[in-house]
Amino acid sequence: MDAFFASVELLRYPQLKGLPVVIGGGRRRADEVLEQGADLPLAQFPRLKDYAGRGVITTATYAARQFGVGSAMGLMKAAKLCPQAILLPVDFERVRHYSRLFKSTISEIAPLVEDRGVDEVYIDFTDVPGGQREGGRVLARLIQKSIFDATGLSCSIGVAPNKLIAKMASEFNKPNGITILFESDVQEKIWPLACRKINGIGPKAEARLQKLHVRTIGELAAQPREWLIDNFGPTYGAWMHEAAWGRDERPVSTGGEPVSMSRETTFERDLHAVRDKAELGAIFTDLCRRVAEDLQRKGYVGRTIGIKLRYDDFRIATRDRTLDEYTADPRVIRQAAGQCLKRAPLDRQLRLLGVRVGSLARQGAVPGVSPVVREADATGQLF
Repeated sequence: MDAFFASVELLRYPQLKGLPVVIGGGRRRADEVLEQGADLPLAQFPRLKDYAGRGVITTATYAARQFGVGSAMGLMKAAKLCPQAILLPVDFERVRHYSRLFKSTISEIAPLVEDRGVDEVYIDFTDVPGGQREGGRVLARLIQKSIFDATGLSCSIGVAPNKLIAKMASEFNKPNGITILFESDVQEKIWPLACRKINGIGPKAEARLQKLHVRTIGELAAQPREWLIDNFGPTYGAWMHEAAWGRDERPVSTGGEPVSMSRETTFERDLHAVRDKAELGAIFTDLCRRVAEDLQRKGYVGRTIGIKLRYDDFRIATRDRTLDEYTADPRVIRQAAGQCLKRAPLDRQLRLLGVRVGSLARQGAVPGVSPVVREADATGQLF
């Protein structure tokens, strides 16, 4: 979906169409005027320049993105780039309503759909009548029109032989675009792109590749598989080689099983690992407890425990480790997360802290699950 959170709000405030609009944070006292909806004069909308706090951007309209404003950017930083932008709070209930609506619309046309979050899905066209006409363009147009008729919202669609290329294609022609890519297009249209355009190559991997003088996907594809394995490990290096050549065997999965569960929080002020140790320790333990409760409530256990840190300069660090046994025990999660924390730099103040449990399985479906202990203690020296 195109700028989904912002587009949902533009349905409520059509007077903002074409203007720079930023969505972020919860409701504020200044937002009370927004109850007037389509009748609210433009001059009375809250502006980004008047914001004070630690919130981050959920999404922004394309008009705002022209100023360098984007998702996950701090609102205070964005205010320096585009002070005149309209600032609206996130309305999760409204967003979830439109998310369910556009997904149910797709399912009526192409039932094999994989949910990838609130604003994105993968669709398997293979056995849909007419799915191969014009390389899939006819069905893509039908889906776009049906979504617009049902919601008033636009989407961009990438059609390709596999999920990896389709994901990249969906970004080519935004907003409201359709891009068709075939296997034969990989060298001409995919290889000139930066490595970061591959979903799964993040900023850290990109930086390492650049140090090795590999900047484009074509340059990545030119590297021997063994060289990538030597530099990035057997699993990630081999995957990089396949991805650079546009190969992806993952099927569209309709199982709906979660891949991971996480909890995170952004602090009201930057916290220091030493000076604010007690406060951070309490927050850290509480995050572990809450994610354990989520697992227990939904009937899952996990093996991979990870942490996420966002520093005061907005850099992000993640660390994880895989346990020998599955668990939903808050104390086991707390201990493993603390061990991950020891491997992360703590020389800068922190804006955000998160805990994640991945490699999930249904409780009772795997042997060797740690017994659940209801109270988490402050295991570990850090925090």
